[in-house]
Amino acid sequence: MNSRRSWLVFGIGVFAYIAAVMQRTTLGVAGVSAVDRFDASAAALSSIAVLQLIVYAAMQVPVGVLIDRLGPRVLIMSGLVMLVIGQSLMAFAEVIPQAIGGRILVGAGDAAIFVSVMRLVTSWFQGRIVPQLSQWVGNLGQLGQVLSAIPFAFVLHSFGWQPAFLFAAAMAALALVLGLACIRDRPRDSIEPPRVSSWGEALHQLKLSFKRPGTQLGFWAHFVTQSSGTVFSLLWGIPFLVYGLGYTEGFAAAMLLVIVGSGVVFGPLLGLLTARYPYRRSNLVLGIVFAMAVAWTAVLLWPGTPPFWLVLLLLIVLGAGGPGSLIGFDFARTFNPTRVLGSANGVVNVGGFLASFVMMFLIGTVLDALGHGADSPSELYSLDSFRAAFCVQYVVIGAGVVMLLHARRRTRRRQNEEEGIRVAPIWVALVHKLRRGRRR
Repeated sequence: MNSRRSWLVFGIGVFAYIAAVMQRTTLGVAGVSAVDRFDASAAALSSIAVLQLIVYAAMQVPVGVLIDRLGPRVLIMSGLVMLVIGQSLMAFAEVIPQAIGGRILVGAGDAAIFVSVMRLVTSWFQGRIVPQLSQWVGNLGQLGQVLSAIPFAFVLHSFGWQPAFLFAAAMAALALVLGLACIRDRPRDSIEPPRVSSWGEALHQLKLSFKRPGTQLGFWAHFVTQSSGTVFSLLWGIPFLVYGLGYTEGFAAAMLLVIVGSGVVFGPLLGLLTARYPYRRSNLVLGIVFAMAVAWTAVLLWPGTPPFWLVLLLLIVLGAGGPGSLIGFDFARTFNPTRVLGSANGVVNVGGFLASFVMMFLIGTVLDALGHGADSPSELYSLDSFRAAFCVQYVVIGAGVVMLLHARRRTRRRQNEEEGIRVAPIWVALVHKLRRGRRR
């Protein structure tokens, strides 16, 4: 545990996740090119990304059960194979149905990677470093957006659609080769309990995980923090920046890197805060959601075109949502037995992507309704249309916040009943700390 071999497995696992995130985000970077290549409406384009996320979300629970039964290595290798095939199909796609087939495979392959790498972390490391490494998995994985925003975008604009998607497939193939050579499920001297012994037991443990309020709390924490940034990065960010705000396509793609950089900065800080204040993790989540709501409100209500500094601030805040969503997995880790963490992580990971594909589809539907009869993409994707369409986030994420508060209340009640731990509201704790400081 925590050995040099542990760090090698961690590094290769993270690279596999970087490759997966690259495949996931290529369509967002190629969104404007996809409109021209497939002559697609907003609803049709969003349906491709939505279907990819539906597959991803639908696969999370089965993947979690498979991890508990077969181990993470098998799932990582299988996922990378599907990513290679899916992106290769995407490279040669000429019509929407062909593109849909490729993105289905990308969604299925992507679904197997992240929760498997998170499972590797708990098998190869122990101690307070685990929540910090979990943050680093998510943060470093977002470098996949850098690969899609810079080298992939360069190949796309310089050499065309087919070479760009074949380049992306080659990155997944490289991760596959490295993973086959280096990744193993656990150390040889591991004292970790054995994997579940049967499919029946795996499904039974999944049912128990669903029922735990802590798992549900992780689900809703992931739901409310990850979705807004995912919707922006995966599909609607580039069209919004290009057609709504008038940025060039290359500059808009580069702007997505702000989300990545923000996540890298906020991730370690949130990891430290999560480890130091485990009973205040939900407050960190709610703080991030509040910041995103304020930033979106300022952008959407700004008279005329929002200034660059405000758009930049929005992207910085959206970037904090990525590492914020990883707090959901820390809830799963602390409220579930280690041997069934695959299932619990799978349940949590459904949250953000469920919210994402709902918002993606609704945004596309609103844009099409408002731009009915538009003769060009600039008319269909006008700033006023985006202002109305992006408002669906308040409804979806607002519902998620209500459910998060409900799950938190149940989780704290169970902690009090089973462990005698009573967590006071944050304002009560702050007042108590202030009074104690004055006494000193």
